[in-house]
Amino acid sequence: MLPQLLLPEIADTPPLDGQLLKWIGSKYRVASEIVAYFPRDYRTYVEPFLGSGAMMATLAPARGIGGDKFAPLIEIWRTLVLEPGTLKRWYSERWGRIALIGKKAAYVECLANYNREPNGADFVFLCRACYGGVVRFRKADGYMSTPCGIHDPISPESFGRRVDTWHARLNHCVFVQSDYRELMQRAEPGDLIYCDPPYTHSQTILYGAQEFLLSELMTEIAACKERNVRVALSIDGSKKSGLDLCKIEIPRGLFEREITINCGRSMLRRFQLEGRDAEAEVVADTWVPD
Repeated sequence: MLPQLLLPEIADTPPLDGQLLKWIGSKYRVASEIVAYFPRDYRTYVEPFLGSGAMMATLAPARGIGGDKFAPLIEIWRTLVLEPGTLKRWYSERWGRIALIGKKAAYVECLANYNREPNGADFVFLCRACYGGVVRFRKADGYMSTPCGIHDPISPESFGRRVDTWHARLNHCVFVQSDYRELMQRAEPGDLIYCDPPYTHSQTILYGAQEFLLSELMTEIAACKERNVRVALSIDGSKKSGLDLCKIEIPRGLFEREITINCGRSMLRRFQLEGRDAEAEVVADTWVPD
């Protein structure tokens, strides 16, 4: 059993100065707004759909557990905490290939190496260099198929500064490769779980969407509440400036409040539009804190 923590946030941590990973669906821009609704008397912060890590890094909990089924992603987060210098080296080595063979060739080379043997070292560069941070995989074989982005990946110096900042804010956390159900079932009374699952109306080619069922998540949330574990959920609310409502069925009485948060323009839709204007493609989350 973990010790009682009355003041979960770490004091005197450096402010975030940019995302560590580019990631579709990242809550980086609205994380502070969401965190403001969190209780302050939880024991352990648990995030079973870790993704970009933006929520956990914004909160900077004194005790946190981040989980994800995707092994290369967890390899990145563990390396950030345990060997930040190694994470910097991974990125610098792959970024350095741009000067030698060009950005697109360096990306294709890294992507091919990753697809031969998925690993965190290649994946951290691919996340920064792929188109719009839209990490997508072929369902049949798990092959990453996102093309090279039109932007220039940030420099190793800039990435290194972000590593230092994110390390300082997350070095009290542990990261585990785990199915979300397993991690939620391990939560204890007084813990706080934040769920940001794959969106139910996204394409199935997107990372993590293939095996996720919202009904199963709702069952796990109900079980957590029975054990006095607090749960907050971010899920589809609206798309296309609110004209397309996703109509998510939330069991009556499962949550105490429902809040709509403007998440800005959809990077997924920008990817699908192939460079055409995405000004009207605004996404809103339905966010339900317990």
